[in-house]
Amino acid sequence: MPPIRPLHLAAEIGGPPHYDAARYTGLAQLAERGALDFVTLGDSFARPGPDALSVLSRAAPATRRIGLVPTVTTTHTEPFHVSSAVATLDWVSRGRAGWQVDVSTTGAEARLFGRRPAAPAAELWREAGEVADAGARLWDSWEDDAEIRDTATGRFIDRGKLHYVDFEGATFSVRGPAIVPRPPQGRPVVVVDGTTDPARETAARHADVVLVRATTSERTAGIRDDVRRRAVAHGRDPDTLRVLAALTVDLGGAETAPEPWPASGPPLAAHGTYYRGGPVDLADLITQWHRAGAVDGFHLTPITPERDLERIVNGTVTLLQHRSLFRTFHPGGTLREHLGLSRPANRYAPDRFPEGERA
Repeated sequence: MPPIRPLHLAAEIGGPPHYDAARYTGLAQLAERGALDFVTLGDSFARPGPDALSVLSRAAPATRRIGLVPTVTTTHTEPFHVSSAVATLDWVSRGRAGWQVDVSTTGAEARLFGRRPAAPAAELWREAGEVADAGARLWDSWEDDAEIRDTATGRFIDRGKLHYVDFEGATFSVRGPAIVPRPPQGRPVVVVDGTTDPARETAARHADVVLVRATTSERTAGIRDDVRRRAVAHGRDPDTLRVLAALTVDLGGAETAPEPWPASGPPLAAHGTYYRGGPVDLADLITQWHRAGAVDGFHLTPITPERDLERIVNGTVTLLQHRSLFRTFHPGGTLREHLGLSRPANRYAPDRFPEGERA
């Protein structure tokens, strides 16, 4: 039997819109105490609420280890600005940033901007992949040692270590270089929900973390295998992907399931990825799916964040730690280190890195 890979856990801290940043900061701090890899904060043009990128930038100085991953919609937005904003989050968090790529499909959202009508999902996800590609190139447009900061000569940067991107997409073009130095992680972590086919192709090509939604461990494993096969087709090492099962959880009931469940794990609700039970049952589900090799971890969305996240951290996570299935502390200082991912080499300076470290 192959060795079990490290278990990764993440949680959503959104829920109903709140306009007090302290609420989100408190939830991020709670997740950090549980040594979770990262928290996400959902966002879209279709819902009220503060901008997720701004909120997590506010939470960054109040946290030390937890990864911070806002949802960023690539439709109707400028790729250059998206790249700059995500790079800024990585700087203010000292290397703990990621971004969850999403698209905007509705006519109502398109009318907010008035630039173009709504487009099919497949077209929007192709564009999202191009935005992710352009963003990675912009982050590489500064070499790591491009900043000189030489007060004697008045030189701030070495212009020979800045690079034009000259990226041409189907709906946009970006020249670069970026206006923000290369982020601490080199490239912040890219997260994509790869449940649907158009998004899955983008995930296989560009994501570091892929979220999947399925009703059984077997189906989840099938999606994971499909994502890894597609990644290989794009010339990627599939072992650089982390595939997490996405579950919406309601831990407001009893500590144990009201009825026995089959050996495959505690029952999911009829509509699939909604789980209702106690923290112990959730720990059993996570244990069984992970030991079966179905996933690399779980992304949990609490129905009631203040209540359920506390039960995840102090109940489910504590039990997983007791079983020696989940760590008791963060292994490093960056989100890439939490996930066991290396820092990418700069594509524009390959001669500055040993052969084994090239992108």
